Amino acid sequence: MTNETKNGATAEVTRTTGNSASLLLRGVKKTYADVRAVDGLDLEVARGECFGLLGPNGAGKTTTIEICEGLTAPDEGTVELLGLNWLSNANELRQRIGIQLQETQFPDKLTVEETLRMFRSFFRRGISVDESIKTAQLEEKRKSRIGGLSGGQKQRLAMATALVGDPELLFLDEPTTGLDPQARRHLWDSVDELKHAGRTIILTTHYMDEAERLCDRVAIMDHGKVIALGTPQQLIASVGGEDIVEFAVVGQGTEQGTVDAAMLTAIPGVQSHRVDAGLHQLAVSEPHTVVPRIFTALTEHGLHLSEFRTHSATLEDVFVRLTGRNLRDE
Repeated sequence: MTNETKNGATAEVTRTTGNSASLLLRGVKKTYADVRAVDGLDLEVARGECFGLLGPNGAGKTTTIEICEGLTAPDEGTVELLGLNWLSNANELRQRIGIQLQETQFPDKLTVEETLRMFRSFFRRGISVDESIKTAQLEEKRKSRIGGLSGGQKQRLAMATALVGDPELLFLDEPTTGLDPQARRHLWDSVDELKHAGRTIILTTHYMDEAERLCDRVAIMDHGKVIALGTPQQLIASVGGEDIVEFAVVGQGTEQGTVDAAMLTAIPGVQSHRVDAGLHQLAVSEPHTVVPRIFTALTEHGLHLSEFRTHSATLEDVFVRLTGRNLRDE
């Protein structure tokens, strides 16, 4: 494909290199002052895969993405994109990847159309400006200046600029931040189309439902290392139960939340217990048989339910269990 495509979201990618991996990291390290932001990271992302990189603030995922994008040089290790590297093939890589930053600053005086025309001029090949505008659903804002756009509209424009070069490898850093639910779903559909067209996507997000919905595999990072890697379904299964039971109790003369954990984990079918913001959370198997046992055990200990609900285990359950709930600074 050397000419403009009629539909950037569905155009088939035909360029290939000898390496089957779109992204390959081996032993990557990066230190700032006394902080090891990335600590011997190994990752491999296959062609056509949507790969999620997740982690709490300060986990090292932003530094990792910046190293992959060529914005930051690693202290040690190997980084390959599409079988190429930034030291020897920077110009070629810039033609073959797309990047949507977490915050993109555009000149306020340019219009949407002028901005996309400018970005399109950077690439030897790509999709048309008209198609870019249509993909971002910005037809009504074509002649509007950037300074007058809402935050969500600027986010959609950033996505359009990342796609205008018809990239084989696409980096999306928190792409749905600031989007309303409708625009968020539209972006999800766009990512699905890009995946089906054989493109590789590296996604960072704090929305666990987004990662669960879009990603073929995810890596959860903490303290510069990957602490979990697999498909969303594999990681969810690692929680230790197929379902989560959540409840709060009030007992006579008993403070809420002082349930004996040993009593709960002794119930057949209960696999683990934790307390989260006053709610007891149990990972369970076969909830239809376990729930009556929970009711009986609480009643026998003089405890009464004030809240009770069940749900299937999610990627968020995995994330919280592995990384904890304490907030951190970047």
